[in-house]
Amino acid sequence: MRLKDFDYNLPKNLIAQTPVKPRDHSRLLVLRKAVQKSAPSAGAALGADFCIQHKHFYDIVDYFKKGDVLVLNNSKVFPARLIGKKKETGGRIEVFLLSPTPNPSPASRERGAIEKKFQRIPSPETKSRVRVRDGAWQCLLGGNGRKENLEIKFKNGLECKILKNNNDGTWEVEFNKSGKQMMEIVEKIGKMPLPPYIKRDDRRQTTDDRNNYQTVYADDKKIGSVAAPTAGFHFTPELIKKLKNKGARFEYVTLHVGMGTFAPVKVDDIAKHKMHAELVEVRKDVLKRIVKAKKEKRRIIAVGTTSVRTLEGLISGQLNKPLNQISNFKLPITTFIYPGYKFKVVDAMITNFHLPKSTLLMLVSALAGKSNIDKAYKEAIKNKYRFYSYGDAMLIY
Repeated sequence: MRLKDFDYNLPKNLIAQTPVKPRDHSRLLVLRKAVQKSAPSAGAALGADFCIQHKHFYDIVDYFKKGDVLVLNNSKVFPARLIGKKKETGGRIEVFLLSPTPNPSPASRERGAIEKKFQRIPSPETKSRVRVRDGAWQCLLGGNGRKENLEIKFKNGLECKILKNNNDGTWEVEFNKSGKQMMEIVEKIGKMPLPPYIKRDDRRQTTDDRNNYQTVYADDKKIGSVAAPTAGFHFTPELIKKLKNKGARFEYVTLHVGMGTFAPVKVDDIAKHKMHAELVEVRKDVLKRIVKAKKEKRRIIAVGTTSVRTLEGLISGQLNKPLNQISNFKLPITTFIYPGYKFKVVDAMITNFHLPKSTLLMLVSALAGKSNIDKAYKEAIKNKYRFYSYGDAMLIY
């Protein structure tokens, strides 16, 4: 398939700039990928092989039953955008932190290809377990005058020097602080990594964004994402409690969101797109419960594309193993899912409305069927759904 096949026109006024409050009052487009054999409920639209219903997110309880397993990404976003000044001119420059740079130790060199995949994915939270070079980070740079050896000053005594252009859109940067000291400063001076279509004056980025651009179940021990797993934004503690009372099971995996999720596709033949690696962590008890549920033919519902990629890229390989042979996992994945992919674990998913030509739109098209997604997006635009990170949600099943 071609990149242009995943393009569509979206009126700018439908790009959500702030979230709905309460979170679970966002709208919900329910896409049932099946032949509708009986009369649809009010507000449903029919197609040859799908049915659309217009709901609110709090209605999602009605679509779940006892034994269903919801899989959520509990990675926590950190304020990865640093605004600094070039020492030589005083000009403004932005440094967007991606991940610490691994230390090329003898042990890491022995890991060969695995170490290469780790090049951009160790999170701040995992620093003590993955060898990294003190103070060195892989970053994106914004502004004019980007060059090697450029020195930059930030607030609170933080400084850095640009070491290397990686020639893939990223740069290696060395800071004068590292570890816990570095992250404490970042928490104070950093800006939340809101996507560029959410318009904010950096001087006025509100405390609300610090809270809103984070799921309510983000784990303080799983800090490492530089973009949020936004499908989870719609959950509230009260809604989670209702779902659990109905018998739904919640399982948490960790995928630290980075360039693999938000990097644009730059090739016309989408099959040639290469995903950047992102670090995934899943405990063996979680793995065992998901595998057991799948063998018992209970539904696995992924919350967001990152959970889908974790389930299909990691957990699908565990389905044929005896439960006592399943162990903890912590490794990078580069799973790219696009139409033609055969799903092995995921039965349904909760997701947001995604950007044109993005790998996220390709993933949901693979699950629901591209023609179904095309029709659903047209229906959403017609009904003025709110799009992207702070926007409304879809349930695909």
